[in-house]
Amino acid sequence: MAESGPAADGEASPSDPPQPTPAFLLFPFQSLSRFSRQWVRLGLGAGPWARTFGLLMMVGLLYFLRGPLRLRDNLATVTIFLSTLTPKFYVALTGTSSLISGLIFIFEWWYFRKYGMSFIEQVSVSHLRPLIGGTESANSAQATFTAANGESETNRQSLSECKVWRNPLNLFRGAEYSRYTWVTGKEPLTYYDMNLSAQDHQTFFTCETDSIRPSDAVMQKAWRERNPQARIKAAYQALELNNDCATAYVLLAEEEATTIIDAEKYFKQALRAGETVYRKSQHCSTQSPQHEAQLRRDTNVLVYVKRRLAMCARKLGRVKEAVKMMRDLMKEFPLLTVLNIHENLLEALLELQAYADVQAVLAKYDDISLPKSAAICYTAALLKARAVSDRFSPETASRRGLSTAEINAVEAIHRAVEFNPHVPKYLLEMKSLILPPEHILKRGDSEAVAYAFFHLQHWKRIEGALNLLHCTWEGTFRMIPYPLEKGHLFYPYPSCTETADRELLPTFHDVSVYPQKELPFFIHFTAGLCSFTAMLALLTHQFPELMVIFAKAFFGTLLSPLSFVMEKIERLMPSGLWHQLTQI
Repeated sequence: MAESGPAADGEASPSDPPQPTPAFLLFPFQSLSRFSRQWVRLGLGAGPWARTFGLLMMVGLLYFLRGPLRLRDNLATVTIFLSTLTPKFYVALTGTSSLISGLIFIFEWWYFRKYGMSFIEQVSVSHLRPLIGGTESANSAQATFTAANGESETNRQSLSECKVWRNPLNLFRGAEYSRYTWVTGKEPLTYYDMNLSAQDHQTFFTCETDSIRPSDAVMQKAWRERNPQARIKAAYQALELNNDCATAYVLLAEEEATTIIDAEKYFKQALRAGETVYRKSQHCSTQSPQHEAQLRRDTNVLVYVKRRLAMCARKLGRVKEAVKMMRDLMKEFPLLTVLNIHENLLEALLELQAYADVQAVLAKYDDISLPKSAAICYTAALLKARAVSDRFSPETASRRGLSTAEINAVEAIHRAVEFNPHVPKYLLEMKSLILPPEHILKRGDSEAVAYAFFHLQHWKRIEGALNLLHCTWEGTFRMIPYPLEKGHLFYPYPSCTETADRELLPTFHDVSVYPQKELPFFIHFTAGLCSFTAMLALLTHQFPELMVIFAKAFFGTLLSPLSFVMEKIERLMPSGLWHQLTQI
C-alpha cells in the first residue's frame, strides 16, 4: 500500500456499522426498533400450527367463494383459451419473457456491482421478512448501504501507487533462506524481492566519497553483483584492503554465515569497525556536503548493524538483551522511525509476555497521524482480546450479550482485519505459512505472511485468543461498505496489492486475494431464469408445433392437482352447505 504519509494510511471516519448474523459477535451495538420488535413477537407467538391453520382457513374460504367468484367457469374459460392459442403466441410469449428476465438480470448485476447487494433481496428482506416474523437483521445492512451510498467521494483521498517496504523482521539469507533452499530445493526469495534489497543496500551502504577509499569502492561494486559468490568474494577483497570495512562484515554476516551464531560474530566485528568510522565522520560532517553524505552513510551502517545484532540475540534466546538493545537504538536515533524498529521491539516484548510494555509502545506508535501496519493493528487486537478471551464463549455471549471489554476486543479485531484481511487465515492455520520475504506490501498478503510467521506463537500463547478471532473476523467484510472503493475505518483497500504480492512472494505460494463478496442468491436465480427463458424462446422459434403440445401438456399437468383437489372437496362437502350458510 502507498503509505508515504498519514493521509494514505490514517484512519477514516467510521460509518454506522452493520449488524450481520450473529449479531452478538459481529455488531453488538445496534438494536431492533420498536416496530420490528413487535413483529418479532408476533412471528414468534404465531407458531407453525397457527400458520398452518391460517393457510387452511384461506383455502376453505377460497372453496366457499368458488360459486360467487365462478372459479370453475373461469378455469374452463382459461383452458379453452389456451387450447385455441397459435404457435405464434407461444413464440412471442417466450421471447418477451426472455427479454424481461434478461433485463432483470442486467439490472440486478448492475445494482450489485454498485451497491454490493441484490435489489430483489434487499426489498424482500426489508419489507417482506418482518411480515413473516423475521428479525430486522437486514435493516442495519441497509443502513450501511445508505451511508455508503451517501458518502461524498470528495472526502476520500485518492490512493497513490503501492509502496513496498523493507520487512522489519526479514530473515538472514545465509543462515535461514539458504538453509531452506538446501532442505527443500525451493527458492524462498523472488528476483524482484532480491533486486529491491540490492537497491536498498546501494542506498544505505554507499555514498559519493566511496571512490576515494579502495575498500568502499570494492563494496560499492559488490552490492551490485547478482551472483552471491561474487558478492562474498568482493567482501573478502575489501577486507584485504581495509580490515575495518564494516559493510564487508555486514555482507558476510548476511550471506556467508550459515548459522545465527556465525552471523552474530560478523556483526560484532562490523559494530567495532562501524563505531570507529562513525565517530570520525561526526567530527568531519560540517566540512563539506560530501562529508555530510558520508556521515549519513555511516549512520545507516551503524543502525543496521545494531538492529541485526539485536535480532540475533532475539533468535538465540537472549530476549531481554535484545529488548535493551532495541530500546537503546530507538533512544539514540529517534528520527529513524521509518525503519520500524518498534515492530521488532513489540515482537520481543510479546515473547517476554511483558504486555504492559507492549501497551506502552502501542500508545506511542498506534497514532492516527502515523502509518499503520499489521503488527500494530493485530497486536492492539491481541491485547484487548487477552482481557476477555480466556472466558469467552459464543453461546454465553449470545444469551447475555457482550460486555464492554468484549465489545472493545471485537472492535479491535474488526479494525485489524479491515487493515489487512489476509492475516486471519494464517493465524487460524487455514493457509500454510512460508518464509517471509525481505520486502512487504502493507495491507497485502506479503505483510500477512511476515506478521503471522513471527506472531502466531503469541496468539497461541493467550488462551482463547484464536477462538475469539475465529468467531469474529469474518464479520468485518459485512461491515465494510461496498464496493471496495469505499472504506470503513481505513481508507479504501488498494487494488494493486495482488499484483505486487505476486512479485514479492515465490511462485509455489498461493497468493491470498482480498475476500470478495459472494454473489447473492437472486443474482444466480435471475441468471438461471434468463438462460432458461432464452432457451425456451429459441426452441419455440425453431419447433413451434412441438413446443405448443409441450406447453399444453405442462399446463394441463400443472392444473390437474387443483382439479383433483376440488373434486374431492365437492364429494366430501354437502352440496347445499354454502346455501345454508348464506341463509344463516
